[in-house]
Amino acid sequence: MTSNTSPSLADALAAGTVVLDGGMSNQLESDGHDLGDELWSARLLAERPEAVTQAHLAYFRAGADVAITASYQATFEGFARRGVGHDDAARLLALSVDLAREAARQAEAAGVERPLWVAASVGPYGAMLADGSEYRGRYGLSVDELERFHRPRTEALAAAAPDVLALETVPDADEGAALLRAVRGLGVPAWLSYTVDGRHTRAGQPLEEAFALAADVDEVIAVGVNCCAPQDVEPAVEIAARVTGKPVVVYPNSGESWDAEARAWRGRTSFGADQVKTWRDAGAKLIGGCCRVGPEAIASIRQALGTD
Repeated sequence: MTSNTSPSLADALAAGTVVLDGGMSNQLESDGHDLGDELWSARLLAERPEAVTQAHLAYFRAGADVAITASYQATFEGFARRGVGHDDAARLLALSVDLAREAARQAEAAGVERPLWVAASVGPYGAMLADGSEYRGRYGLSVDELERFHRPRTEALAAAAPDVLALETVPDADEGAALLRAVRGLGVPAWLSYTVDGRHTRAGQPLEEAFALAADVDEVIAVGVNCCAPQDVEPAVEIAARVTGKPVVVYPNSGESWDAEARAWRGRTSFGADQVKTWRDAGAKLIGGCCRVGPEAIASIRQALGTD
């Protein structure tokens, strides 16, 4: 939150619909930054932090209420491969939250008067591998091993005091279980968002089983899907709402598909702001876009939802 008088994100979700931002990477690329690197947008935390702030600011100005930090691919292991030590990696994780806060301050100074929140991105184990396995899951690791991977990063991000932890693009219910363990007791709320294929996780588990893991976790204020095809959203919303009784978060891709080998997007967009009313009517309360969804689309979402 940008003000001590602002409502919590959980309270805002109870009161109405909240607009998320869009893809960080596509906004950075549109500003001319090369992300052809295993650290992806996380590289700019160290090299061009002001660029990250400007990307967040573009979404706040477009109508987003929530900025998701550039920490999706920021891990201690990934930074270590680039020669970044543990303490410096922890500093960069905290910086990701600070940069989003700075963007919120700049947005307020520019005349944005609504409450603004910061969600610290906790990407899946596969994102650290940078081989596309976040779209497959089934890493060959146990829930305990995945929890040990995620816990140091969730602790570092929680210490930076974001408004919420975004446990996002989770392809596998086992990883969902590990992440839910990792956020217990941190004192920061979280949402859990799977990447899906139809009514299943990317790893093939039924969404009923995957969402049920979060139903009784007090830290979780929303569950849902992201980084998926727009057509997969509506059935997932219904399942998430029915199984958990919690607010539902949705932020799909543009509809194009990611070619991990070529590291390029293929196909056509099928994302349209007209779809968001259907998602809201199905139970979605936190709505935005993921890969290849930019500020113009977020502005259209806000207009379509009539949240002003």
